[in-house]
Amino acid sequence: MTTGRPARRITQRDIARLAGVSQPTVSLVLNGRADADIRIPQETRERVLRVIQEYGYAPDPVARRLAAKHNRILGVFTYEAVFPSDTSDFYHPFLVGIEEAAERVGCDLLLLTSASVTGGRRRIFGGDNRLRVADGCLLLGRSLDRDDLTRMVADAYPFVTVGRRDDAGGPVPYVGADYTSGVGELVRLAVTHGHRRVAYLGLPADVESSADRRAGFLRATEAAQKDGVVVAFDVLSPGREPDELLAALLAAEATVVLVEHFATAVGLVAAAQRRGLTVPADLSVVTLGDPTTPVPTDVDFTGFRIPREEMGRQAVALLTELLEGAEDTPQRLLPCELVTGATLAPPRTP
Repeated sequence: MTTGRPARRITQRDIARLAGVSQPTVSLVLNGRADADIRIPQETRERVLRVIQEYGYAPDPVARRLAAKHNRILGVFTYEAVFPSDTSDFYHPFLVGIEEAAERVGCDLLLLTSASVTGGRRRIFGGDNRLRVADGCLLLGRSLDRDDLTRMVADAYPFVTVGRRDDAGGPVPYVGADYTSGVGELVRLAVTHGHRRVAYLGLPADVESSADRRAGFLRATEAAQKDGVVVAFDVLSPGREPDELLAALLAAEATVVLVEHFATAVGLVAAAQRRGLTVPADLSVVTLGDPTTPVPTDVDFTGFRIPREEMGRQAVALLTELLEGAEDTPQRLLPCELVTGATLAPPRTP
């Protein structure tokens, strides 16, 4: 048996691994089950109890309260076509955080994969809906269906979205990333490096995450106008080739560009290299989040990371608050992590 206590809170899964038994066996020992149909050898029971005592395991009090009132099943629904399994997938860390937190509170996860598809998009309602099998639901996706959210709010069904969402007939419970503050911090960092002609390449502001990023950029550049900062270029990037975007940035004499879509940032660096330019000496490139799809690159970008695992964990925490009868709609924004890479430097002196 290993010695020493894990740095994080120990879980039933840890106890099972250390005792060499299954997690259901640990649960049965903790609950004192001794049914005729469930016989656990005394030696096994004692081994589990020794590990519990050695590592100081204590059942989460939230799990105890939930067990008394609910099925302890949390639904997980994503508007993406499939549940991601590759660790490089953008949504994988969210699911890791959700799984860890669900285990901690003693809940099972129900992946809602039988939703109907309407207009090429998955919908929560319609067809053989199993939403009510779960005590509550966690929703993921860049763009959530407004009608679905409105109906869930109206029905008072317990749910939490991973990502900030505007009201949908009432406040929407969510855990999101504070993109507005994160982008503002990067603008101020660029200004301290001496940049005065700042550009922005964003996605359409038809979803909250993109709207929040652009709002942070506009707010920060407006506040920096007293320092001589001007918005040299502000454009939506989808559908435009990197060489075209680079030419427009150079024509606007931008010295730094903040890029929402990671793949666009990679393309800009490659386009600069094709023209014999260097990043960041000729143009600084700052990224506003993690790649939504795998993009091969060895460029060490300056920017910020989205706290995806923690968002998943806290989404479960907020959902358990709702299941316990929270009166207020829980809404929480988590700070993004600033990454100091190699793509931001003072502009080249003419």
